[in-house]
Amino acid sequence: MVTRTRTFAFEGMEVRPVEVQCALSPGIPAFAVVGLPDKAVSEAKERVRAALGAMSVALPAKRITINLAPADLPKEGSHYDLPIALALLSAIGLIPPENCETVLSLGELALDGTLVGVTGILPAALEAASEDATLICPKPNASEAAWVGAAHVVPAPNLAQAVRHLTGQQLLNPAKARKPKAPTFDNDMCDVVGQEKAKRALEIAAAGRHHMIMTGPPGTGKSMLAARLPTILPPMTATESLDTSMIHSIAGMLDETGITRTRPYRDPHHTASMAALVGGGKRAQPGEISLAHNGVLFLDELPEFPVNVLETLRQPIETAQVSVSRVNAHVRYPCRFMLIAAANPCKCGHLNDPSRACHKAPKCGQDYMGRISGPLMDRFDLMLDVPQVDYRELAGPNLAEKSTTIRARVSQARARQTERFATSSTVATNADAGGDLLAEIARLDQTAQEMLEQFSARFGLSARAYHRALRVARTIADLDQSDDVATQHLAEALSFRQPLGRATRAA
Repeated sequence: MVTRTRTFAFEGMEVRPVEVQCALSPGIPAFAVVGLPDKAVSEAKERVRAALGAMSVALPAKRITINLAPADLPKEGSHYDLPIALALLSAIGLIPPENCETVLSLGELALDGTLVGVTGILPAALEAASEDATLICPKPNASEAAWVGAAHVVPAPNLAQAVRHLTGQQLLNPAKARKPKAPTFDNDMCDVVGQEKAKRALEIAAAGRHHMIMTGPPGTGKSMLAARLPTILPPMTATESLDTSMIHSIAGMLDETGITRTRPYRDPHHTASMAALVGGGKRAQPGEISLAHNGVLFLDELPEFPVNVLETLRQPIETAQVSVSRVNAHVRYPCRFMLIAAANPCKCGHLNDPSRACHKAPKCGQDYMGRISGPLMDRFDLMLDVPQVDYRELAGPNLAEKSTTIRARVSQARARQTERFATSSTVATNADAGGDLLAEIARLDQTAQEMLEQFSARFGLSARAYHRALRVARTIADLDQSDDVATQHLAEALSFRQPLGRATRAA
């Protein structure tokens, strides 16, 4: 007799059904797991053996074969422990077979039978809800799974409790979703003294989800400004929260409260590898660009990143998704992020200060910034020089706006865009608009059109840069609560597209 239960395999964010089959046959006692298991799955038999021993259940003196079907699908992870144990307990008669066949389960077993939390519970709960099936999961994952209201989620603290539930001896209560934590911030935009133009650029970037690069000498506040960008971003919508939480669930980053309501802020070090940034590795895990989905990706010291790593950003910026291809995996992850970058003008950082610049200036600055390719630089909507702040401004009274004030304006601008693109499934902000839609929402009068043509001729704007300038102008108009893109809106947008490298001390 073959007993069965069901679980999942994960290929990126895609959930694949897996049937766990158990057969007991005469022969020399053995315990084998087949069906393309990885090392963690192969070791499951030892964890299951110990967990059953903790329940005072002895394995039968027979040949035990566990098959994970379909057999040609690679199985990775420790979440197969629980379904393997349930299928085995059903085979030896401790659980009615029909009770195992109708449930979905996943969870890692400790040696004492305790169920340990695993990754990927949120996508698994969504799949269980689509099948109207019961999902048995570890108790630490209960709040995460319970956010899928249509799913029947049963949290089990240990294997013994799961068995009692399936046999009807002691039914477990269904999981309840916890109230998510409200976003809290330890910093505020008013902490930054001066740099009003940079703050304005960040406000525009936040309002339209535009990419931005800042250059300037060390100590001008570039990293400080970027770290405070999340404080002025609008709250995530329900759809954004679910999409972001799905990725974080796969990566094992969700806490016990379950779904996240805080926009991600990722700031990888410049020594990050290509796999760490765009995704990959043995299990094709999501990279930093996907972990920053619906949030901010901050790359400090941009020219210090390896050139081949930076070039991998070009396609994801345009398509808002990344395809990770490996020999045994081909997965896609969403990556709709705001790219904020910071760089010194040269290696020493004092290119524009004659008293401190090295003897290689200005060639050192050209070589240093030359590490950022033209196609990648062309993908930034806002380019900004951040000068040194005058000491008198530092010593004077701090009259800077608080993040709450700026966030209110950003939220109003985002609300206009939400209404504007309500009928579109692919466009949510001005940064996503293109083609005929962009021409319609950013229509210019004759004066503004002539200004844009003169600027394009002088600075040699590419078609991509031309359209990005229009998107930024549309966002500035939204911040002004204007239905039309006026000349002053375009002029401000073009002021953020002039060549970099002229940062000096602010007067």
